[in-house]
Amino acid sequence: MGGVHGLKGRIALIGNPNSGKSSLFNHLTGLRQKTGNFPGVTVERRSGALRLPDGQHLQVVDFPGTYSLYPTSLDERVVFDVLSNPRGADYPDLVIYVADALRLDQHLLLLSQIRDLGIPVILALNLIDAAASSGVRYDARSLATRLGVPTIEVNGRTGEGTGLLLQQVEQLYNGVWTEQPQGAPFMMSPEVQDLIRDIRAELHWVTRDFQALIVAHHLEELTYLQPDEVERLRTIQQRHPFRSLTVQVEEIMQRFRHIDQIVREVRIPETGDRNALTSRVDRIFTHVVWGPIIFVVFLLFIFQAVFSWSTLPMEWIERIFSELGGGIKYALGEGWLSSLLADGVLAGLGGVLVFIPQIVLLFFLIALLEESGYMARAVYLFDRLMRKVGLNGRSIVALVSGTACAIPAVMSTRTITNQKERLITILVTPFISCSARLPVYALLVGLMVPAGKVMGLVSYQAMTFMGLYILGAGAAMAGAWVFNRMLKTAEPGYLLMELPDYQVPHWRNVVFTVWSKVASFVREAGKIIIMISIVLWFLASYSLPGRMTQATETARAEATANGLDEADTEALIAAYRIENSYAGMLGKGLEPVIRPLGFDWKIGIALVTSFAAREVFVGTMATIYSIGSVDDETSIRQKMGAELNPATGQKRYNLPVALSLLLFYVFAMQCMSTIAVVKKETGGWKWPLIQLAVMTGLAYVVSLIAYQGLTAMGY
Repeated sequence: MGGVHGLKGRIALIGNPNSGKSSLFNHLTGLRQKTGNFPGVTVERRSGALRLPDGQHLQVVDFPGTYSLYPTSLDERVVFDVLSNPRGADYPDLVIYVADALRLDQHLLLLSQIRDLGIPVILALNLIDAAASSGVRYDARSLATRLGVPTIEVNGRTGEGTGLLLQQVEQLYNGVWTEQPQGAPFMMSPEVQDLIRDIRAELHWVTRDFQALIVAHHLEELTYLQPDEVERLRTIQQRHPFRSLTVQVEEIMQRFRHIDQIVREVRIPETGDRNALTSRVDRIFTHVVWGPIIFVVFLLFIFQAVFSWSTLPMEWIERIFSELGGGIKYALGEGWLSSLLADGVLAGLGGVLVFIPQIVLLFFLIALLEESGYMARAVYLFDRLMRKVGLNGRSIVALVSGTACAIPAVMSTRTITNQKERLITILVTPFISCSARLPVYALLVGLMVPAGKVMGLVSYQAMTFMGLYILGAGAAMAGAWVFNRMLKTAEPGYLLMELPDYQVPHWRNVVFTVWSKVASFVREAGKIIIMISIVLWFLASYSLPGRMTQATETARAEATANGLDEADTEALIAAYRIENSYAGMLGKGLEPVIRPLGFDWKIGIALVTSFAAREVFVGTMATIYSIGSVDDETSIRQKMGAELNPATGQKRYNLPVALSLLLFYVFAMQCMSTIAVVKKETGGWKWPLIQLAVMTGLAYVVSLIAYQGLTAMGY
């Protein structure tokens, strides 16, 4: 595993954003992947097992997209910290550097810096098919000679060239690597050369001039330096005049001039019109008027598909869980164990998993937009709007990611360089309707909105669904505007990004994306739901000594007085028992606070349990209605839709109640995991507590207005 030289077997996959790096990572590792965070930070890392032709297994880490070793964001800081510290545990044995063949002149800056650190590096020249179709081709052999690094042409979308790439990795890893001579990428002044010489003399582990230059630029930020080393280096810097920013600019400009010369020399004359299709499409998709309209049309199509295409598989899942519950009760007979498994675990889990088809469709369609290159246009398109409310064009990435989950969305804000814009994005991202809200929306919209279509095209339910997402996005924009007025900073904000060419989405990458996100949702939500379902089953099945017996006797007496048949009597007994259980007592305690919103004690229980995760609301209601009902063949939606309010005789979930509950979940935080991540990202409890108070207060007020207003209007 360690190779013939006792190496650690660690490969770094590095490149600029939008270079196709992650697609290549999927081909190199397949399903042998895992996710986690880099040590000490919330930046996500993907790592996987890579098998060489000789049978060795190495670890490859997919690093965040980075432009240079002069970091301006948390993502770039992670790459810098790893590559600048040869003594670190994460220091790679070699680097696979991924560059977009269509933008080679822009993507080689970081490669030249990594090469000057002395790390063995392979250039994976990616997206060669897209480049060739645009008439852009390079002499890979000449490019390798001029750069001094092995160069392999690959296609991260199809996997073409990965076999040759693995062979080259094997050669480098086993020591078959000869650094080829190349011209100096930049010239340093005599003063800087003297400084570098003294730094190398002081730090024995610094073996390259560029390593020493990195130390000089970032002396106060290098946490891996010992205190005594920092003091000695400060003394050295005081002896040499050193203007860090000036030297950085001179270095980068000289590197780019050197790179431009190389690219011109190795490029084969064009045979086509580069980026012609992309340019034509962008005239429409990034148009100041048509661009936003097209974006809204895409969203409307997504929500229509989520509702319409998922109906059949959702019915199958409901039927499967219903049959499983009945089978368990038949096999185990009456008793606490069969009730726990059927009415507790299966009811709670099935109540959420039934919405997996909708979640899959949502992730699938968003992944198509990302793979095609459209999402980068959305960032560019909305940058001007975002700035008006105090955000950044990159904030749209976090906000769109928030439709999947607020946790990675909050983490994705590390790409925003302006700290004020980053903080505002973190604070408003939870307003975006995430996949955890999707089961709640689907359940309540199905109860509240009748079937039918607008002009025979878009269903009322899909329109309502989209309205809820727009409402959440509007709240995020309004919240950003308020926070922008409250927070003051002199730090300028800017957007720097590339717009990749449009391309046909590669199904392998789309499937990987959907699978990883859905699996994460099921894994994380499933654990919480099972635990809460077991606790809730106990609370809903038991009570203080004698209370359940008394509830049963009261229900039987009422049934006899009203002449109810056996089935209605059993249903009345089940309702009385759950109302007098521990869960019922908890809900009754909350009821005075939430009654003005139209909520009863059952909803109160669900509000408490769903604070662990919003989707638990559905599992909680499924558990409560399974225990409180003798009809196990009826779905949770049917049971809730059929329930009557004993005070009015009308349906419990009428328009005022359902809309009030929907609005509460649109605006409320209701996610302890998000609070924990915000605390970690902001470095304290101040902002997450402010966020929790603002969102909960807003949710209560909006729900109160909606319920009381509609009730007063006679609905």
